[in-house]
Amino acid sequence: MPNFLFLAGTDFVINNLSSSGLGFYSTSFGGSVAVGSYNQTTWITDSNGTIQGPQCDNIRWRHPSSGSINEAAPVSLISIPNYLATLNIRFNHTSAIKTQNAVVRIFDRSNINNNPSGVTTRVAEIIHTDTVQNANGSGDATWLTPMGSSVTVSLVASPGHSGHSPNGAGTQDANHDWYVAISPSPDSIGSKTQFGLYVETEYL
Repeated sequence: MPNFLFLAGTDFVINNLSSSGLGFYSTSFGGSVAVGSYNQTTWITDSNGTIQGPQCDNIRWRHPSSGSINEAAPVSLISIPNYLATLNIRFNHTSAIKTQNAVVRIFDRSNINNNPSGVTTRVAEIIHTDTVQNANGSGDATWLTPMGSSVTVSLVASPGHSGHSPNGAGTQDANHDWYVAISPSPDSIGSKTQFGLYVETEYL
């Protein structure tokens, strides 16, 4: 049977984004991010962002084409390795299959066509199998700002378990891994719980 897994940190599984997921904070868990600023840390937490789970790698928006990994100096998005991405989205199946038309949406956790409420979220796909930061990646060169159905993030077809589509869109694998950088910024003061991530793909 097909299945999505959401992995962050050292392969910690986020079991269900409707009841748990990622929380984005300032310098420590629970710390408020100033209006117009971006997350400095990322954690696995509950749907309200109140239960502290494992800390994850953090990528903060710094420029339309760059980000800071765990508050280091900014680097270009195409220099960020897969293993340092905010989130690993894994689609698996009992047999080798191909995927196509994979899309990420950021929505209000009520209707996937709605915009998120009170937060601006930057997202970029990371495709970089090296373990060092260099400009050899082939993912998004600039951040996108997904909003419900009006702006979505298209993911590479059939990435395979490497995330690099070794045979292009014809890559067949039982596991397909996408890697994304996520960096939100509050539009107003107060906790923001009406924004979530939705992923869909076709497989054959």
